[in-house]
Amino acid sequence: MRAYAYLMTALAALADRLEGEDPERGDVPGWVMITVMTAALVLAILIPFRTAIVSAVQTALSSVTTAQ
Repeated sequence: MRAYAYLMTALAALADRLEGEDPERGDVPGWVMITVMTAALVLAILIPFRTAIVSAVQTALSSVTTAQ
């Protein structure tokens, strides 16, 4: 009888977990929107300032790699 009660409790908990709202699940459309907006911001910054960014990175890399 005790095993039957344990089994019924476990099945009820599993059914609630499968049917109910899971607070651990993420908001997929929200994450997609954040990812797309981040990519758009990166492109909006990169396109007009590309030469300045490339120059700054090359200068930084050459100052680190050259021996003085």
